[in-house]
Amino acid sequence: MNKLGKPFPCTSICSSIMDSVADGVFTIDRKWIVTYLNRSVLAMLGLTASEAVGRKCWEVFQTRDCQDVCVLRACMGEDCRIAHRVMTIERRDGTALPVSVSAAPVKDSSGRIIGGVETLRALTAEGRPRAVRRPGLADEFITMDPDLLETLSLLPQVAESGATVLLLGESGTGKELVARAIHRLSGCHDGPFVAVNCGALPGELMESELFGYKAGAFTDARKDKPGRFELAQGGTLFLDEIGEMPLTLQAKILRVLQERVYEPLGGVESVRTDARVVASTNKDLAHMAEEGSFRLDLFYRLNVVQFTLPPLRQRLHDVPLLAVHTLANRRFAQGKDIRGFSPEVMRLLTRHSYPGNVRELENVVEYACILCPGGLIEPAHLPKGFKPNLPVALDEERMTMDEVRYQAAVRAVNHNNGNRNAACRELGITKDTLRRILRLTGEEKIVPSQNWAKNLSASDGAS
Repeated sequence: MNKLGKPFPCTSICSSIMDSVADGVFTIDRKWIVTYLNRSVLAMLGLTASEAVGRKCWEVFQTRDCQDVCVLRACMGEDCRIAHRVMTIERRDGTALPVSVSAAPVKDSSGRIIGGVETLRALTAEGRPRAVRRPGLADEFITMDPDLLETLSLLPQVAESGATVLLLGESGTGKELVARAIHRLSGCHDGPFVAVNCGALPGELMESELFGYKAGAFTDARKDKPGRFELAQGGTLFLDEIGEMPLTLQAKILRVLQERVYEPLGGVESVRTDARVVASTNKDLAHMAEEGSFRLDLFYRLNVVQFTLPPLRQRLHDVPLLAVHTLANRRFAQGKDIRGFSPEVMRLLTRHSYPGNVRELENVVEYACILCPGGLIEPAHLPKGFKPNLPVALDEERMTMDEVRYQAAVRAVNHNNGNRNAACRELGITKDTLRRILRLTGEEKIVPSQNWAKNLSASDGAS
């Protein structure tokens, strides 16, 4: 067999083309033997072709992702293409390298699947994709998510328009970061940026905080106090968590947005404001307006331009980028020489659902930096919720393709606590295919966990 092997029978010209590609490319046959690697993937691993060709793919890439979410296994088993899955591989020096993986089956002239091809794009701190390359946008926008990239690309035009902006998204998704970017890109960038957390202020104090008050307006009001609208003159006022604002105050905010005037408490004259308003909320304002807990007219007035920021669990491919970026900012603050994340840690980080979004990920990395004495961050350095339950090692050397698919299906269902729909999404297969794989053999050589056994039959219709 030549260097390229049977599943990838191309000429030396084809090999030269593959070696000129920046992304890593490799192929395997039906027995999981590596038959070809281009120069880029060899550079990623720190190996030579002679050290990798002819070995099992999981021996070459040294990753437990092979056991959990092998994209080659899924695409060869389902005869489909898979794109942009985040995994981690281990370099020769022991460091973890997060990569974006795409894969497809390789077929012979009769259409029979004879192997698979996989491409790997490194997600390193040095080579990470930038969100938007425009002057004024913060460097901390680190993402490959198409929806978020589209939002960021629109910010310069929206900022220049001066329109009111409503930012929607869960806590920790970066709404204030976007608000500050809008301010920096706007014509009022030389003015102040004033942020108000409407959920942190008692209702009775919020009016005086926003509009200020005159001396004598109430007991202890001995002198005039400017409100946030006055402090934001010539700049931007960011109303964070505006869904927490009392109805009585919403009417006054509506007047400011429509007429650009307000009255301080105890005042008799209207004060004009040119502050640009950006609002945010983690609530469904449209639904609140239907229920009557938020003014419909204020909702429409705020909703001139609306951006929704996706939660981190919907863009887990950004986790390696964000983790590496956060580590770069934290490790030297601890006075330690922390080189990076171990492959197991990166695997755990990319499997978490992050209810606290980017802020939670940043806290996890900072916690790990505190505990890590130096070198690589290991699972023992992560918070308790990230500690792994290590599965029994697989004897995949003697497993058939059907058994490997069965093992992957069992693990995916178990990993998702018996939720078959979630397991299908993880594996990239249909529900009927999953059911067929699980019923493939009566010889259940791999015993599922107790959680899986309890939930498997009941979860068939779960979402």
